[in-house]
Amino acid sequence: MTTGNVTTMPRMPHLVVMGVSGSGKSTVGELLARELRVPFVDADDLHPSANKAKMAAGIPLTDEDRWPWLALVGAAVASGGVVACSALKRVYRDAIRAAAPESSFVYLEVPAEVLAERMKHRVGHFMPVSLLESQLATLEPLESDERGVTVASDLTPEQIVAAVTP
Repeated sequence: MTTGNVTTMPRMPHLVVMGVSGSGKSTVGELLARELRVPFVDADDLHPSANKAKMAAGIPLTDEDRWPWLALVGAAVASGGVVACSALKRVYRDAIRAAAPESSFVYLEVPAEVLAERMKHRVGHFMPVSLLESQLATLEPLESDERGVTVASDLTPEQIVAAVTP
């Protein structure tokens, strides 16, 4: 984009694709980042090994387990691009926004039975189906004053990307 004699780059998005495990955050996030030609980070990769071991053992994380991880997620979002992160509670999203005030969220809303079926067929992921109920109980969908959009589960990942990109 050119303004007078100054050429400016388009603004880097600060997007978080959120939802419970099995909702398609990583798939949609990767496609979205590719479409926008920006970096992609999967917040699962930012969890310390102790958190991953705890979840793999079927033990839900506590807020105390999550705060250091959320600081890393916030820093990743602040760097720009697309980050796939559960961001289940409003306070977690507030923590991300504290580090990255321009954050926008894409909440992938998927019925529990679809999530369970997807999780049963995943290979090599540390999150067991047994923690789905805990995640659903923790989930606080986006509120009307939060910057973001809720996308229904009946869309394909490609349709979701098309719906949230300009």
